[in-house]
Amino acid sequence: MKLKSTFTGMTGLILLLVISIICATTVGSADLSVSEVIQILISHVKTLGHDASLSGAQLSKDVIIWQVRLPRILMSGLVGGALALVGASFQGCFRNPLADPHILGVSSGAALGATLAILSGISLNFIGLGTIGIFAFIGAVLTIFLVYYSAYFGGGSAMTNMLLMGTAISTMLSAFISLIMTFHHNQIAEVYLWTMGSFSSASWEKILFVLIFIIIGGSVLFAHANAQNIMALGEDDAKCLGIDTDKVRLRLIAAASILVAASVSVSGIVGFVGLIIPHCVRILSGADYKRILPYSFLGGAIFLILCDTVARTIAAPTEIPVGIITAVIGAPYFIFLIIRKRVLSA
Repeated sequence: MKLKSTFTGMTGLILLLVISIICATTVGSADLSVSEVIQILISHVKTLGHDASLSGAQLSKDVIIWQVRLPRILMSGLVGGALALVGASFQGCFRNPLADPHILGVSSGAALGATLAILSGISLNFIGLGTIGIFAFIGAVLTIFLVYYSAYFGGGSAMTNMLLMGTAISTMLSAFISLIMTFHHNQIAEVYLWTMGSFSSASWEKILFVLIFIIIGGSVLFAHANAQNIMALGEDDAKCLGIDTDKVRLRLIAAASILVAASVSVSGIVGFVGLIIPHCVRILSGADYKRILPYSFLGGAIFLILCDTVARTIAAPTEIPVGIITAVIGAPYFIFLIIRKRVLSA
């Protein structure tokens, strides 16, 4: 019965994700029908690339769908899925319902890297990542190592130290960004917009970059689903059942942090996805990580696709940073979840 329920839930979410992708592709400054979108997507699948038979208006629509909208939609879905997956894992790993993908300061490291890239004027390109993306990724990865080694040299509980170090280092890096911007007023707007998140620079190369890390990091998280279920019973019980909790947590944190670093480097900082989606999933699926992890990935993908569609269309031709939309939707809903939980437990 449980297997059937999981299959039904997965099938429903996958179907909803496909519908979200197709519907989002039709929305924009150029009106497209669902049938036109499906027809062009099928033609690309059949020809494994550009369909040379297209011409005129069809060619224009093909460019809009295949080169502009679809890369953006798929990238927002991958980033949303990755952030929700990391949020679900972190909440269990740290046994903290408020844990989110940015809790270890990775995003602040990425923001500092992006700030330095914007000010440097250097021109680089690697697998579709420009200078800002490359610097953001490096900044995020260096922050992971800094938090990890600071936590383990601090003595006491490594997990507690990691949370404390993550908060402290995040604050310190944010202060550095503010200090830098004090002397570079002209770039404040560009840095601010990056930190609010956007998928306007999406490309197939960036999708490949993120997908590689999702496959690697996601595989580690999914492989430890059983271990996370056992660890949820408590530290002592998990050790009695043969789980090396310290090693498992280290693997989970490493895989999840790399996922966040890759996601932030292509999108900027997008909040609330990794916080609210896992909570919603737990309400629907229960506490089994074999369901929480895949449901969170699919739910996060759907949520961020919808948020980005709103961000690029609600004030057209002006684009709103997607982080604003996720905060406007996510913050009130998270408050509702907290109040609901308190009322139910009373």
